[in-house]
Amino acid sequence: MATLGGIRDSLAGSENNHETESLARFSIDEHNKKENALLEFVRVVKAKEEVVVGTLHHLIVEAIDGGKKKLYEAKVWVKPWLGFKEVQEFKHVEDPEAPSETP
Repeated sequence: MATLGGIRDSLAGSENNHETESLARFSIDEHNKKENALLEFVRVVKAKEEVVVGTLHHLIVEAIDGGKKKLYEAKVWVKPWLGFKEVQEFKHVEDPEAPSETP
């Protein structure tokens, strides 16, 4: 049973399921419209869910920006019984596996 307000990992393999990919593509499309950007979806790297009034999907999405792959954090709020879907947050995040430039 889901805990209200508790963030949990999505089911194993859900990064590659149709619903999660659809939400990731939606977040990129909305970001592109809002910022007049041209990000291109690559894949979902990580997916978590938070039960609120509906579900808040916490996604780490890989996208191409200007020919370079970058990671973005997207939070998409979904209330399926209302047909409601909204991007709450979309921001660039540093790749934790990238080499540090600090000497």
